[in-house]
Amino acid sequence: MAGGCNYGAKDAKKDDDKKEQAIPVEVAALSRGPIESTLKSSWYLEAEQEVKVLARASNRVKELLVEEGSEVKKDEVIARLEDNEQRTALEKAQNQFEKSQAEFNRVENLYQQKLVSEQAYTDAKFELRQLQLSVEEARRQLDYTEIRAPIDGTISQRLIKIGDLVSNNQQLFDIVDFDSIVAYLSVSAMYLPQLRVDQPARISSTVYPDRKFEGYIKRISPVVEPKTGNVKVTIGLRHNKILLPGMYVEIEIVLATKPDALLISRRAVVLDGEQFFVYRLKNDRRVERLLVEPAMADKFNIEPAKGFAEGDQIVVAGQTGLKDGALVRLPGDPDPEKDKDKPAAGAAAEQAKTKPANSSAS
Repeated sequence: MAGGCNYGAKDAKKDDDKKEQAIPVEVAALSRGPIESTLKSSWYLEAEQEVKVLARASNRVKELLVEEGSEVKKDEVIARLEDNEQRTALEKAQNQFEKSQAEFNRVENLYQQKLVSEQAYTDAKFELRQLQLSVEEARRQLDYTEIRAPIDGTISQRLIKIGDLVSNNQQLFDIVDFDSIVAYLSVSAMYLPQLRVDQPARISSTVYPDRKFEGYIKRISPVVEPKTGNVKVTIGLRHNKILLPGMYVEIEIVLATKPDALLISRRAVVLDGEQFFVYRLKNDRRVERLLVEPAMADKFNIEPAKGFAEGDQIVVAGQTGLKDGALVRLPGDPDPEKDKDKPAAGAAAEQAKTKPANSSAS
């Protein structure tokens, strides 16, 4: 009889081992909310309007009117060179012109009275014109002693100081138009139907990790590169005073937005190859494995194209290793393993109570 009882205990243990174990998981109900589809890329910023200001006269710097970071307007004077030589040259040219003007007036009067030849009249007129050009050239050389900004922008670099002797064509300043800063992206032509000029974009930089900058599509090239199948898209910035040429940035072009989409959290998604799957809870505490065909997707959620409804219970934790039809246990459900241990503990207690009495009887 003792042997028979022993075999019965072993069979019961085998039955317990064969019993299916419920896998603990967490679920969340599908709900609706906003979602947007974006196209992500990255590249360096460049300034389409960036100029080097060069000297067009040779002299010493006598006045600096701007510093690095100063905003300037086109034709604004930003520095002045010493101009004594140029002023003297202009006065000499003007004196010679005025003398020639008086001489020409005299010859013209005589020519009208036919007292001088036409050749003498023509020579006097030609000389007057040459001296007039000399005055204009001298005035131009004087103007070159005032260094002017060729574009609207910001002084990004100053390469001179007061007292420096500069020579013709020497670089003096760099000016950048921050409104012209752009990024050039190479985008697959398959996105062309979703792209348009002025379409919004978000720009971020590791230099300013907590900020997003407002961008937009400035231009779309009308030509597709035959080797890559890509098209050049120029991204501009709005109201930029911070991002600089040369910075590496991440760019998100907003392709589409939907304010009331059915959302599946990316926490729930299991990736199998290039396909997305989730596990949906059924009424019998079992799950079914479902393919998710994305209609839209962002960083946090996926909108399924079909096959799901609002309120569906989707596994969001514990789905790793799940199989289709697996039995699951939710938080708050009774734990069979803990309940199984309770009778065993009670039997052991009863055995401990009866053991001394049995010993004395023997």
